[in-house]
Parts: sequence; C-alpha cells; structure tokens
Amino acid sequence: MKNKLILIDAYAFIYRGYYAFINNPRINSKGVDTSAVFGFVNTIFDILNRFQPDLLGIVFDTKEKTFRHKVYNEYKANRKKMPEPIISNLKYIDEFLKCLNTRKIYLNGYEADDVIGTIARKAEKEHKQTYIVTPDKDFAQLVSDKINIIRPGSKWKSEETWGTKEVLNYFEIERVDQVIEYLGMTGDSVDNIPGFPGIGPKTAKK
Repeated sequence: MKNKLILIDAYAFIYRGYYAFINNPRINSKGVDTSAVFGFVNTIFDILNRFQPDLLGIVFDTKEKTFRHKVYNEYKANRKKMPEPIISNLKYIDEFLKCLNTRKIYLNGYEADDVIGTIARKAEKEHKQTYIVTPDKDFAQLVSDKINIIRPGSKWKSEETWGTKEVLNYFEIERVDQVIEYLGMTGDSVDNIPGFPGIGPKTAKK
C-alpha cells in the first residue's frame, strides 16, 4: 500500500523561486529569466530526495475566479498582476512535470488550497500519511494525526514540520478546529480579508 503522500502548493514555490533571485536573476543564454522554474525545480527535487513519497500531488490555482469572489468582491483585490518572467516560465514548468511523469492538479472555480484540503482529507480516511508543503499558515486547520505541514525555511528561519502540537503552540489555542475561528477574527491582509474590528491576534487567542 502506498501510504506517504506529498501535496505541494505549486504557485507558492514558483513565486518563491522567482523572488529568491530578484536581485540576481537567473538569465539563460537566450536572455530569458529562468528564476521561477529554477527555484521550483530545485524545490521539487529536494522534496523528492528527502521525503521519498509514494504519491505526489502538485496542485495549481487557475485563472478563473472562485466561489469566494462571488461572496466577497474585494477578495484578493490587492494582489498584483503575475510578473511577466513567471508567466514566461510556466510552459517550462509544464514540460518539467511531464518529464517527472506527473500532471498538474487543479479545478476551475476553486483554489489550490481547496483542492489540497480535499485530497488531504480523502487520504486521511484512507489511512495515508500526508505532508502538505506550503508556507501558508491557513493550512494549519487541516492538521491531524495523519496530516502534517512542512513549512519551508529561509536564510532567516529553519524549515518546520507542523503537527497538532506545533499548531496549538503557534496559535496558542486548545483545539485545531479553533484555527478557523482565529483566522476569521484576525482576517488576512494577504488575501484582503478584513477581520473583526478591534480584534488582533492577542484578543483572538483568548
């Protein structure tokens, strides 16, 4: 039985690769900025080599708006347009995934987060051990005995693996399901979601 599943939040690492070399971009002989694909490929190989997963899912967002936009028009309205070098790298990333004999996973009308969460919960029911590779703390709401988060490190911070204990300690809460309540109260500036007026992290933890 194939029991170890790795789910990767693709665009998080495509953007991460691009911005990692923003001051010293990787330019090939044809003058193309390959920073995004370079960083992404290195990340995938590093994960495969270190974790040796039985199953791999690389999950993407799509251009289409999601059900969240219908509920709240200003959802992600503060997001900047995708940088042109990333757009030009996407075709190479597609070719790379074909070479790995894996395919992009996505669903129009939903975010990669939704797809990752759905797959992780299904895998949990099938008694698979799932690791979600992402820097996004929102995924903490999914953590269980069978689902962990691998948060990539940086030059300032080491890589972290979050299980139930780490989630409870980080948010200073008693149960994992309270992550949703905490995030609902504090909001999310990255996604342009307002929280409760006058309630910050300290009050939300209470």
